[in-house]
Amino acid sequence: MELAFNNEQIKIRDATQEDHSAIIRITQEVFAESTFEKNIENHFGIIGDKDWIWRKTRHLQEDLSHPDGHCLVAASDKRVLGYVTIRLDKQAKIGVIANLAVTQVAANKGIGRALLKQAEALMRDVGMEVARIETLEQNMIGQHLYPQLGFDEIARQIYFAMDLREQNENR
Repeated sequence: MELAFNNEQIKIRDATQEDHSAIIRITQEVFAESTFEKNIENHFGIIGDKDWIWRKTRHLQEDLSHPDGHCLVAASDKRVLGYVTIRLDKQAKIGVIANLAVTQVAANKGIGRALLKQAEALMRDVGMEVARIETLEQNMIGQHLYPQLGFDEIARQIYFAMDLREQNENR
């Protein structure tokens, strides 16, 4: 699948090891407003001397190295503008879209939509029967985009967290 952005031809392709630093940079740029890790930091502060970026990057690196994982990037000859990570559960026949991010400079240009469509095609090609994606309530872009692409809302989950560093006499 090919797109254009700022007179650059954008191609969606499998990520390479050389793309990983750009994928991590995009993650750090984009996920501040839509990751549970940032919510924890906003509420409790830095945990274990590690910020939300460290934790989110670690999760992303696990996705990139997972044996049943895939990563597609939207890239020109000059740069990576977005990515999607996918985990395939071949036994359950469920593909999980773990991360989707498009750099802010290329947002709202159809790149995220194209990445999701390519992820769907990959999952169909390898025999997945359901594609799953989750988003936080604060991610209005995801809540708008995912149903447009055919995803049905199945359930809502509430995340709770407790600061174990403080002693609370009321417990």
